[in-house]
Amino acid sequence: MKPEWQSARLASVLALNTTMRACEVRGLRWCDVDFLAGTVRIRRSKTKAGQRIIPLNDDALRAMRELYSRASAIAGTHPDHYVFPACENQRFDPTTSQKSWRSAWRSLRKTAGIAALCFHDLRHHAITELAESQASDATIMAIAGHLSSQMLEHYSTFVSNSSARQWTALRLAEALRRANQPFATQTATQARFQDEATTRQLIEKIGRGERI
Repeated sequence: MKPEWQSARLASVLALNTTMRACEVRGLRWCDVDFLAGTVRIRRSKTKAGQRIIPLNDDALRAMRELYSRASAIAGTHPDHYVFPACENQRFDPTTSQKSWRSAWRSLRKTAGIAALCFHDLRHHAITELAESQASDATIMAIAGHLSSQMLEHYSTFVSNSSARQWTALRLAEALRRANQPFATQTATQARFQDEATTRQLIEKIGRGERI
């Protein structure tokens, strides 16, 4: 894989699993990465509130280890060296950060058959997943950095209007499908009535917002 493609791929994995912005990913130095604690420190961001420590999940840790292996091959593991070093004509300069992976990102998107996906969309998706996990506003802000109250409300409203309603619709459809299945024997008919009673209870619970 081309070095620039590898950088774009690994940067996207980090953004998708940490909520980091592109500028935050590019600004990472090895002194910011704590493999033992499984964390990464954001020292430079768009705002002061963006300075934070983010836990790394398994996917993010694997990406960081791959980056460290690449850095070892180019003698770029000094604490002040950049995790995403500048690369020109396939020659790395770990003392300078990569400026952009825009062309590589477009190539990866084209290869994957994704017509339109901005790199920043990965951050939005990561924050949406945090909201769907019912994490508190304080937790989301601690991981994602600065988020206005309007943005937090946007994510909360989006989740309540999409995921919750979709799951309710799917559960209701499943219940109705079971209730409408044909039964040929008397035993099966009795089972149907029992199933319908269960279905009514299920629908009532969904209507009350209870978790099934």
